[in-house]
Amino acid sequence: MPEAWRIVKEKHAATAFSGEGAARTGGRWNSRGIPVVYASSTQSLAALESLVHLNPPVLFKYVAFRLKFEESLVEIAPIKTLPADWQTQPPPPSTKTFGDLWLREMRSVLLQLPSVIIPAEANYLINPTHRDFKKLFISKPSLFAFDPRLLA
Repeated sequence: MPEAWRIVKEKHAATAFSGEGAARTGGRWNSRGIPVVYASSTQSLAALESLVHLNPPVLFKYVAFRLKFEESLVEIAPIKTLPADWQTQPPPPSTKTFGDLWLREMRSVLLQLPSVIIPAEANYLINPTHRDFKKLFISKPSLFAFDPRLLA
């Protein structure tokens, strides 16, 4: 059974799967106002995906959630189907359009995409409004701490 990980600030644990945070700010794969949840295939990738947004490094208390799900709930987006500029920083409008379309069409509850940081590893978009969202197993949050050397 596949799994994914999500790391959030402890103060956001109660709303970690609402999509509110991504809707408020927008992200690489969603426009502002469109709720989605970002997760990663491994806890280490989830940590890197969090760290890349800490500039300057600020210490918060974090929690990690482990998700498990059936493969049948996942749509895989091969690199060849992504916009040509999907790795561009800051995220281009084309990736937001790509993710927004997947969310609107409700094709699956999970979309597997390559990580911009490590393209050989996977990230997931989770549609919190999809009818199959309730089929995801989401663990209780557990405390997570970054090694301070990563923030130096």
